Amino acid sequence: MALSEAILVCLADEPLTGYDLAKRFGESIGFFWHADHQQIYRVLRRLKDDDLVRDELVVQEGRPNKKVYSITPAGRARLVAWSREEHPAASVKDDLLVTLYGLEHADIEAVRHQVAERLEQHRRRLALYERIEQASYRDVAPDDPAATGRLLGLELGLAYERSWIDWCASALDRLERLAGAAPES
Repeated sequence: MALSEAILVCLADEPLTGYDLAKRFGESIGFFWHADHQQIYRVLRRLKDDDLVRDELVVQEGRPNKKVYSITPAGRARLVAWSREEHPAASVKDDLLVTLYGLEHADIEAVRHQVAERLEQHRRRLALYERIEQASYRDVAPDDPAATGRLLGLELGLAYERSWIDWCASALDRLERLAGAAPES
């Protein structure tokens, strides 16, 4: 996914400041696409130059002025065109998997610790996703494309976290057997 399209998707829901966009990334889109403030502002400038978004200066008393960004008709057309493009699955880049590939050259106890930490990270993320599901997606109308699309993404996130949790538990068992079988040095 391109950051440009992620920003356009957010602005298609409502006009936002750059700060609000970054906050939205932290609370929703950020679960599957990370961007920091600098990246967001850099892409907003490019989207504005390409006439895919426009900004409006909001003058505030006692506070700094702010720019509110909104999507243009060309930006909406870009999202439709983008939805028609092929989106191949992302390749996996994970240091832990490289370490496991060379496990015979690794400190197995350190690897077990890393897998245990990963297990806890995925349990925390699963708990968060389950709270979001309960709070926001209990009764999604089948004819609501916005809620259905977000729920489909959330369901994949839930399955992803559960899969990692199962894998980590299995990996910890196997690594514990290996550690127990290793000769003392």
